[in-house]
Amino acid sequence: MPIEIRELVIRARVEEPASGQSGGTGSSGGNAPQQQTDIQQIVAICTEEVMKLLKKNKDR
Repeated sequence: MPIEIRELVIRARVEEPASGQSGGTGSSGGNAPQQQTDIQQIVAICTEEVMKLLKKNKDR
């Protein structure tokens, strides 16, 4: 008898690298725009996936 998985929960924790925190405020200033762009890209991808899932569930 086949098993059907109806829901899969994935949890992730994203943290800054320890090297950015110990370098002081001067060394992390150059990376801030790149980190902001990365965060925005991650949020956009996650939002897109959530919208796809909501649409899929609505169609059922």
